[in-house]
Amino acid sequence: MPLGVDKSDFLEEKVKRTEQTIRQRDERIAALETENAMLYLKLAQCQGSAHHERQKSTRLLQMIKLDHDYKERVSQELMDLSKQVKVLKQDLSTMKAAVRQMPPEMALMLEGFKRQTLKVQRMFLSENRGLDGLQKRIQELEVSLATANERHAREKKRRQMLHNTLVELRGNIRVHCRVRPLMPFDTGSDETNTLGRQGTLSEQVVHVVDDETAVVKASSRPGQGTKAFEYERVYAPLECQDAVFEEVQPLLTSLLDGYNVCIMAYGQTGSGKTHTMLGPPQSKDYGYHNEEQHNPQEGVIPKATRELFRLLAEKPPDTHTVEVSVVEIYNNDIRDLLGGDDRKHDVLTAGDGSLDVPSLTYRTVEGVQQVMELVQYGMKHRAEDATLIHSHSSRSHLIVTLTVTVNSGVVTPTSPITDYNVFAVPQSAPPKSERGRRTLPVPSSPSPIRHHMHSKTRSRSPSPARPPTPINCFKTKLQLVDLAGSECVGMSGVTGAALRETSYINKSLSALADVLGALAEHRAHVPYRNARLTHMLQDSIGGDAKLLVMCCVSPAQRYLSESLQCLGFGQRARQVQRGPIKRKFIAAGPAIDTGRSSPRPTSALSRKGLQTI
Repeated sequence: MPLGVDKSDFLEEKVKRTEQTIRQRDERIAALETENAMLYLKLAQCQGSAHHERQKSTRLLQMIKLDHDYKERVSQELMDLSKQVKVLKQDLSTMKAAVRQMPPEMALMLEGFKRQTLKVQRMFLSENRGLDGLQKRIQELEVSLATANERHAREKKRRQMLHNTLVELRGNIRVHCRVRPLMPFDTGSDETNTLGRQGTLSEQVVHVVDDETAVVKASSRPGQGTKAFEYERVYAPLECQDAVFEEVQPLLTSLLDGYNVCIMAYGQTGSGKTHTMLGPPQSKDYGYHNEEQHNPQEGVIPKATRELFRLLAEKPPDTHTVEVSVVEIYNNDIRDLLGGDDRKHDVLTAGDGSLDVPSLTYRTVEGVQQVMELVQYGMKHRAEDATLIHSHSSRSHLIVTLTVTVNSGVVTPTSPITDYNVFAVPQSAPPKSERGRRTLPVPSSPSPIRHHMHSKTRSRSPSPARPPTPINCFKTKLQLVDLAGSECVGMSGVTGAALRETSYINKSLSALADVLGALAEHRAHVPYRNARLTHMLQDSIGGDAKLLVMCCVSPAQRYLSESLQCLGFGQRARQVQRGPIKRKFIAAGPAIDTGRSSPRPTSALSRKGLQTI
């Protein structure tokens, strides 16, 4: 390059051209990259299309294979069907040939049947004469049997009527026996699946022969030690509560005829006394629901109360009143289950010679619902404890008394009117002083007993003063007694306070047996005052009440000695003879007796030993 030439202009031009070349190359590179990207995109699209086509071709191949397999199966099935059709055609041909041969064979068989029928007809006609004679004889025997059954029924009814008449004249105590079914707790220490098995503790040794006889197998030797006991009525284990009440029901008619009535359940603990008198003890209401709904499990007390008010409903209104008292005899003390205190109650002799407990609480009731509410209230406060024999063993004797006053005459002035105190049920029950007696406070909400606040609650005064009384008026008592069960201490396993309760229970039951023994032997002195139980029930046992003793028996071998003792008690009770039952009317003066004899026993039956068969 010549000297003196300015190089900056030259370089500047060259830089511009170089930059232009670079820009052109960059643009070319960008265009190529864009084209390359588009080619990559097209390549991806082509690859996707190729993959899709490969999948499509694979599915087509699978469908072609499935179609081929299906055609092969159809072909095989078609071949099988063809073979079956050939077999069916052969069978059809065979059947057609058999059908063509059937009419001649059927004709031959029909001829044979006709010949056999004619032969049987001839035999029947030849034997018909003998059958006619047998039929006539059978008819004669059936007529004779029906006549004998009618005569037996008439004689049985006549015998029962004569027996009842004899009982009315002699005043004997009626004794029934109820044998309960075997229960799981009868097995004792044995397994439950051994219930009723021969040779075990739960083997049934008490059996009901008929409705008047019970048999006890007292020894394991065949034909030895078997004792029979006869009563007015014996109930089998499967007989229901209604069957028991059916025999009790006629006594309620006597109640409204002016006779006192007492129904007493006797037996060992766990023999079903409370079940018989009240209902199932497992239920809080003892099987009683309401006044309208009848429960077959109800015991004698709710059924008798229902029947009593049914009979009273047939009488003119305002001619009768009913009062209820509920007491227990606990440890030889009389306790008022409707009262609110622990005061002592004594049995006093009234002016007419009858016995009364004037300090007890008596409530006027107008229906079975009110009576059962009072009874259930009293049962909540009754002494109860669990033993090894029974989980709900009663520790006291329960006495429910319904006093019925029937008025049908004109009121005459008598002595001054006594005051009747009206008071409510206490807010709390008496505290429990000994083990075995529950303390159940009355809830603050209205008690069921408060539903009839208009009814009078009174304590009788020993004073002879009484309200004005109609001339044609009689007052009768229905006493329903659930005795505590006799116990063997070794078997029940009681200790402490419960042992003391057992001692008092057994003493009072022994006193009851002594009273019956004295009455049966017509002794000059009858020890009624040996126990509060016999003293309070003196009018019922030896007085002017119609008494029904229900002996409840456990049938298991485990309770054999107690069962024999209970059945023997019933036998001794049957031997008691009293004078004719008296009907008492209340007048302005002392009570007027319609009977003509004293309530003391008039004669004694010879004491029969237990029959051995």
